[in-house]
Amino acid sequence: MSNKHSQKSKSGADSWADETLAIRGGFERSQYGEHSEPIMATSSYVYGSAAEAAARFSGETSGPIYSRFTNPTVQIFEHRLAALEGGEACIGAASGMAATATLLLGTLRQGDEIVATRNMFGSTVNLFKNFLPRYGITVHWADGLDVESWVPLVTSKTKLLYVETPTNPLTELADIRAFADLAHAHGAVLAVDNCFCTPALQKPLALGADIVVHSATKYLDGQGRCVGGAVVGSQELIDTLTSFMRSAGPCMSPFNAWVFIKGLETLNLRMQQHCANAAELAVFLESHPAIRHVYYPGLDSHPSAELAKRQQKLPGGILSMEVDGDKAAAWRLIDAVKLCSITGNLGDARTTITHPATTTHGRMTAEDRSLAGIGDGLIRLAVGLEDLDDIRNDLEQALDKV
Repeated sequence: MSNKHSQKSKSGADSWADETLAIRGGFERSQYGEHSEPIMATSSYVYGSAAEAAARFSGETSGPIYSRFTNPTVQIFEHRLAALEGGEACIGAASGMAATATLLLGTLRQGDEIVATRNMFGSTVNLFKNFLPRYGITVHWADGLDVESWVPLVTSKTKLLYVETPTNPLTELADIRAFADLAHAHGAVLAVDNCFCTPALQKPLALGADIVVHSATKYLDGQGRCVGGAVVGSQELIDTLTSFMRSAGPCMSPFNAWVFIKGLETLNLRMQQHCANAAELAVFLESHPAIRHVYYPGLDSHPSAELAKRQQKLPGGILSMEVDGDKAAAWRLIDAVKLCSITGNLGDARTTITHPATTTHGRMTAEDRSLAGIGDGLIRLAVGLEDLDDIRNDLEQALDKV
């Protein structure tokens, strides 16, 4: 394996379809001829001589050095995800937030500016708001995802535009191509959090984005087993982030990487079923008298329904709903479910339900939640792979309690 993170596979896989890349991409068998990817559970590597070690550490020769930044199992995952996203390279990280922090702290410096919106995962908002200013990095907050509202916030000091699309939890969409054009017109780059869609549904780099960020914890794993994250982009970017990873160490473990490799094998099939179930449930919930509003890109009532058709392969497996009532009503619904799991995670084979205002976005200020449109009656549903009738029946009996 090379010292570099996730250069494309040498196996002649450039012509493979995504479904094949997800199963076979980035893997070269060892002399043992193993059929499944190995877990390289080692912290360090042994050299034949002091000179060989020195050449490896200096970069004169290629090969793994230390598992904080070069581990063969992690690199298989990186190769595979880079290929699926259509990127030159990828770097794995200890979590989705570690991936975001690695991107920001590995590329930005004092005096730089970025533009973002509060319409994001609560921890991302808190990272941008409470920590980046400590390092002299200015964050300009846009109102929503109308690209025109971002234009006055971009200056000569702007280095990065950062968006989630669809957003967590309201499934709002950003026009990736329009945001990429805005960033590039000012010499900046666009980073897209592709967690809700994954490369099975959306390819931000093909739409003009420069960087893709993932929480591998979610759909890339697919069964809620491990925590991890990744950044995909140019080889130059990933080389820069590798230098940061080598010094700071927010690395992905080999075991977790192996779990994500296995998750990628079924990603396309799982995402199709997640979307099919979510689309049916969105229609059911939209017509229910206890629900005030449903947020789902596959519904005609969604303000970005047409953009979703252009930009995404399918609408996704996440929806949010506003109950006809306050927090007490939302909690009654959540407490009444029997099949759905009450947890803040998403992208699991199991359907999960949560109250964003007091869980995933609970550490945001009340003002920031209000600006992001996250009210006390909002519930997020990450639709799983169970039988559709079973999920619907569980929600129906819970809605009777509202």
